[in-house]
Amino acid sequence: MASVAPEVEKKEEEEQVVNPWEVSAGKGGIDYDKLVDQFGCQRLDAPLIDRIARLTGRPPHRFLRRGLFFAHRDLNEILDIYEKGDKFYLYTGRGPSSEALHLGHLVPFMFTKYLQDAFKVPLVIQLTDDEKFLWKNLTVEESKRLARENAKDIIACGFDVERTFIFSDFNFVGGAFYENMVKVARCVTYNKVVGIFGFTPEDHIGKISFPPVQAVPSFPSSFPKHFSGNDQLRCLIPCAIDQDPYFRMTRDVAPRIGYQKPALIESRFFPALQGENTKMSASDPNSAIYVTDSTKDIKTKVNKYAFSGGQDSVELHRKLGANLEVDVSIKYLNFFLEDDDELERIKKAYKEGRMLTGEVKQLLVTVLSEMVERHKRARARVTEEMVDAFMAVRPLPNMFG
Repeated sequence: MASVAPEVEKKEEEEQVVNPWEVSAGKGGIDYDKLVDQFGCQRLDAPLIDRIARLTGRPPHRFLRRGLFFAHRDLNEILDIYEKGDKFYLYTGRGPSSEALHLGHLVPFMFTKYLQDAFKVPLVIQLTDDEKFLWKNLTVEESKRLARENAKDIIACGFDVERTFIFSDFNFVGGAFYENMVKVARCVTYNKVVGIFGFTPEDHIGKISFPPVQAVPSFPSSFPKHFSGNDQLRCLIPCAIDQDPYFRMTRDVAPRIGYQKPALIESRFFPALQGENTKMSASDPNSAIYVTDSTKDIKTKVNKYAFSGGQDSVELHRKLGANLEVDVSIKYLNFFLEDDDELERIKKAYKEGRMLTGEVKQLLVTVLSEMVERHKRARARVTEEMVDAFMAVRPLPNMFG
């Protein structure tokens, strides 16, 4: 028995859990290759990225160039549709559980804006205020208020109001949307939903009944005022890979109820300041940079909490250099520093010990401070009337212009 214990212990250490509500891994962080195999999605390879650049006539987003969006489902089919001159639409979302977004929350919206601009296609953004009521200790009223506040941060990312519809579930679910929900619900057994999402007998039935709510924005018929006469329009969903279980379920059900399967383009996780083995948490404001943070806050958080891949002493660092695989400042620059050549220069100098951790952190503070200040200025320009315009249920004649 004793001889088996180390293997059991190793297996437990390597076990990773990735679902919409929990992301955990061993000391090595998330094994994305294993995740791709486990989920059954495809790697986003260079030929596919080159094809996006060719079809859109613009350079690929840095998230694509650097493998931050790294996996997909049926993206090639979406590009086939577009190449033939037809359109698709985008769908992404946000669970409004906090007053302000952190930088990890911004990542899918920054990428979705790029996709909307590059392909000139419509977009629906779901605010799952009902989900947060079911999972968090929030009232209905507070969930709805946070949804509207989060909508302001989303609008500040620069979306085209003529091509964008933002909706909160509490305000929108009903009619054709609800009809599609019950169609999906009837196709998914209790055992199936437990297998996909890991629900337990202790979970209340609200949680078990929620997945169809997130599934049906994948179907254009859920939006009859917006996509009238386009019930077979294909949908592309940019999201983090922890949302994949929702859409595995959706893709399984779609043909059974006469709809097209949604396609996905999926990102890696944005790491907490303390490293990839910890999780950004609203209960720990020092685990993330928020869009409301001051330059002083950002400097303090980066200098004090950003996990370093540098050595313990300057002498050792000059000799051995930094471990870029674990250095959070490098990971954040990988997300947010636009200039590829500058990024490579920093990484090479840091890895060879010619740059110190403090110098890299100072560069990161500058990049993040400028980005957060730009966002603050954009959000300050978002009025209540602008929110109403994005959330208005109306025909959108310019969506396919």
